[in-house]
Amino acid sequence: MSRYSAYVACLVLTVASLLLALRMPGWWWAVAVFGALAVLGTVDLVQRRSTLRRNYPLLAHLRYGLESIRPEIRQYFIEDNLAEVPFSREKRALVYQRAKNERDTVPFGSEHDPYSVHYEWINHSLVPVHVDSHDFRVLVGGNGSAPYEASVFNISAMSFGSLSANAIRALNAGARRGGFYHDTGEGSISTYHREHGGDLVWEIGSGYFGCRDEAGRFSEERFVANARDPQVRMIELKLSQGAKPGHGGVLPAAKVTAEIAAARGVPQGVDCVSPAAHSAFSTPAGLLEFVARLRALSGGKPTGFKLAIGHPWEWFSVAKAMQETGVLPDFIVVDGAEGGTGASPAEFINHVGLPMHEALMLVHNTLVGLGLRDRVRLVGAGRIASAFDIARTIAMGADWCNAGRGFMFALGCIQSRTCHSDHCPTGVATQDPRRWRTLDVEDKAARVANFHGNTLRALRDLLGAAGLEHPSQLGPEHILRRVSPTEVRSLSALYRFLEPGELLDRVPEHAVFRTFWQMSRADTFAPPDRVLEMRRSKLL
Repeated sequence: MSRYSAYVACLVLTVASLLLALRMPGWWWAVAVFGALAVLGTVDLVQRRSTLRRNYPLLAHLRYGLESIRPEIRQYFIEDNLAEVPFSREKRALVYQRAKNERDTVPFGSEHDPYSVHYEWINHSLVPVHVDSHDFRVLVGGNGSAPYEASVFNISAMSFGSLSANAIRALNAGARRGGFYHDTGEGSISTYHREHGGDLVWEIGSGYFGCRDEAGRFSEERFVANARDPQVRMIELKLSQGAKPGHGGVLPAAKVTAEIAAARGVPQGVDCVSPAAHSAFSTPAGLLEFVARLRALSGGKPTGFKLAIGHPWEWFSVAKAMQETGVLPDFIVVDGAEGGTGASPAEFINHVGLPMHEALMLVHNTLVGLGLRDRVRLVGAGRIASAFDIARTIAMGADWCNAGRGFMFALGCIQSRTCHSDHCPTGVATQDPRRWRTLDVEDKAARVANFHGNTLRALRDLLGAAGLEHPSQLGPEHILRRVSPTEVRSLSALYRFLEPGELLDRVPEHAVFRTFWQMSRADTFAPPDRVLEMRRSKLL
């Protein structure tokens, strides 16, 4: 009967305090407290939804209470500084320090074990160089009529609706101060993106928000109205994202406010659907034709697409379509499976999509092998928060990097992981005005700009120590990784990197290319015959 002891005790104390209160009025508080607990215990006993509450009236709530604060207890008292869940305390502290312009030096040696497997570093030079500026730029769309010089570090796609109004304001104001771009996310361009005039990359997803007709199809007229805005510097077509590749989404009607409806071009108070696939094209060649169409309609602004790599033959099909049609995107954003600022089904966020390192190298290798790499810029996105993260990503094939969660930390995010609940404690990822109005735009905009600038200063110092003057000089030979207690390999030795034009002459000795390259076709995303045969064999 011990599991009922708390409930029985509350019943007894309720009766006792009631008898005392009838004689001494000062005891009515006890009647209210113990009476409320007795009522709660009675409700626990008679309800049928929770077996635990029926078996442990009142006591079960203690368990629920402890469970609700488990993430905070783990984060503040138990978690190791280097445990990435998903960002380590060390990384978060680094962002906070740089965002606040505080000292970011580390005393008494590194907490990282340099003899542990997977430890990585960049080799320094005996003849380091002095690099004057940290404002590293990459020219995009140099052959078009509206080229853009992008910073090597920018804000990744995060929509208004996922982030709050003040978070969007602060990000864009910070981007303007720091001279880098702010990706809108597929939720389109809201009034909050426009207030401070920071450079925008307009991301267009399968819902064509901001450029759709009443039936949800792509609308040229509405696209032109947004795309030719001088604040929009580039156009990004989203094929898939790291958090939930291959998965659409629904913003419930209750969350489709007047502001969100206006930004997306959808009816207020009606479910807002993001289909899993695009309706404007269905083939690799069709994708490239659509990219070219968007570029022309925008007035020649650099136009590219974002994808998370899944089936390798689908990416190879797109690459072959580039080769055969001659139509190229100005840039490709490679989103890794470790990326994702939005909520996602557990199976998708944990087990779908290729991690960014392997995905980036596959795209880079393919373009190099086709002799197209110098004509298409590559962007790496996925758990990037430090200068070393940027250096390693560029060394593996990227021209620049995008970060989402790093800039959320700069806004004050504490990784409470309540983004999907509308109860974000810092006002970053919520539409509750009582929460987001407490986020000070001026202060957070300064922190966003500080984080960007201080991170690039650290990158400048890393490059100088390595004897380099610009991130574009970084290659896989500069980054080393411990692969066992007694072995170290550079990334150039660990991975197979194709030679320029190699795919034009032969199929390289590379497992993925050897298996899928020749089978892929520019006119279809369909699986190769070999894959279909394997599927049919299961039905025999």
